[in-house]
Amino acid sequence: MHIAVLGAALLALLCLPCAVAVLVGGDQLAARRVWVRQGRANAAMLRRLDRRLTAGMVLPAPRWPVCIEQLAADLRRLDQQRQAGPAMCSELWQAAVIRAYDERLHLASECLGVTEQLRELEGAARDSERLRVEIELESAGLSLRSWS
Repeated sequence: MHIAVLGAALLALLCLPCAVAVLVGGDQLAARRVWVRQGRANAAMLRRLDRRLTAGMVLPAPRWPVCIEQLAADLRRLDQQRQAGPAMCSELWQAAVIRAYDERLHLASECLGVTEQLRELEGAARDSERLRVEIELESAGLSLRSWS
């Protein structure tokens, strides 16, 4: 009888740190599961969009006139996400953010009459063109950075 009680007590002592860790970090584990599921869903959505784009399907143009204030807000939001880098999200998500940022830069350039060639360039040439367009848009009066 004493052996069974001692065995149960020893087993309880061995399992106690694990039980405490589950109780303390349970919320973090649940949050991580939600983030992973959302990331997988976003990745699947981005893969479908990428397949449509590579298949030659053209996305519909917006039916409403583009508001420059909304473009500026989108550019500031996307710039923050772009600057966060791949450490905060997957590479696929980061590529989608950069594509969306470039598309907003293109629309803002059209609205303000700034010439740009973001769609034709790739790699480092595209990065330098992006920087040039940002400078041109800021000199035209569009605030691209949110200084908090």
